[in-house]
Amino acid sequence: MPISGAVRAGVPSDIDGPYAWLRLLASVLISTIGGVGMWSITVVLPTLQADFGVNRADVSLAYTAVMAGAVLGGPVMGRLSDKFGIVAPVGIGCAMLALGLALASQAAAIWQFAVIHGLLIGIGTSASFGPVIADISLWFERRRGIAVAICSSGSYLAGTVWPLVILPLAQSAGWRHTYLGIAVFCLGSMLPLLLALRRRLPLEYRMRARPADAAPAESPGAAMNRLQLLLVLAGTSCCIAMAMPQVHIAAYCSDLGYGPAHGAQMLSLMFGTGIISRLGFGWVADRIGPAPAWLISSSLQAASLLGYFAANGLTSLYVVTAIFGFVQGGIVPTYALIVRENYPPSEAGSRVGLVLSSTLAGMAIGGWMSGAIFDATLSYRAAFLNGFAWNLLNMGIAICILLRLPQYRATRFA
Repeated sequence: MPISGAVRAGVPSDIDGPYAWLRLLASVLISTIGGVGMWSITVVLPTLQADFGVNRADVSLAYTAVMAGAVLGGPVMGRLSDKFGIVAPVGIGCAMLALGLALASQAAAIWQFAVIHGLLIGIGTSASFGPVIADISLWFERRRGIAVAICSSGSYLAGTVWPLVILPLAQSAGWRHTYLGIAVFCLGSMLPLLLALRRRLPLEYRMRARPADAAPAESPGAAMNRLQLLLVLAGTSCCIAMAMPQVHIAAYCSDLGYGPAHGAQMLSLMFGTGIISRLGFGWVADRIGPAPAWLISSSLQAASLLGYFAANGLTSLYVVTAIFGFVQGGIVPTYALIVRENYPPSEAGSRVGLVLSSTLAGMAIGGWMSGAIFDATLSYRAAFLNGFAWNLLNMGIAICILLRLPQYRATRFA
């Protein structure tokens, strides 16, 4: 169905239409495949350590490098999307990801491995996260919440699927051949999917101003910069809190005497219920707005973090972990929805890319911070409290935005 030049009430005919859903499907697949850059290292850490003859901290630097590359690459790829359309950054990102995986498979030293992951794999992976979510938000009006939630589930699907694929391949063929095979697969699968993303919305739609009911009473530039800063701080704080269970649940289970295998199962459970959470809160955001949905999800995440203090048995740990997954997945997609409510479509890629990059920074900081707190106290209790404190900051920002944004003052609290 070609994009019609006619615009109904300022909205192109393909918005919320069949093509938008087809584009959403392609976007989810791209996000899931491109997310391999985040998970390839975690599965083969012990093998890498033995192969390069280094300690665990040294080989973990490659994961830090990937996260740093993704944080830096998100806004850049988002800006490219705003200027040239989503095909350009995803195509570049796919090429960087595949080249990085291929070169990493030939690395002779751990420093080479880490540099390749930061400069190529991390930046390449960033194109399949924030920019893709920002792009799909342009193609939906009435169902934007659920569409963004579905698209953002690609990162969780990547975390669910890729470890199950990489581990047996690395065990049978070795991690180097596995990396090389994944590089070929990424090129062969992601590039054809770009054909579904070639269309661009009409220029007059992309360049239109933000909705009138979102216009601030004060200086527009100052208000919008403040909102952007608050969203970046919110993205960082929520994911520092989120990182405690996501990064350390296997180690926590080992400390309690249950072994890392149960921790791995809990991580899969967390991601699986997280997908349900994202879809559910996407539906909620379409009905009550993204800011209220964010506050609800953030409040429930804070409560579930405290639930770990009472969960010392194996069954109770599984239950609390499932609850944590069910409630925390709704936070991150709401940031993209708030950006779309308050900024012109022409700025969606760069602004969403910046905010979602801050969530990756929060994961990197939170994972390290929880480990450092454990080293200092020899217990994860203080680390859980640290996550809870950062979660309170996130809730405070959500309340601030709810009270200050005109569309919520005028329509939801009148």
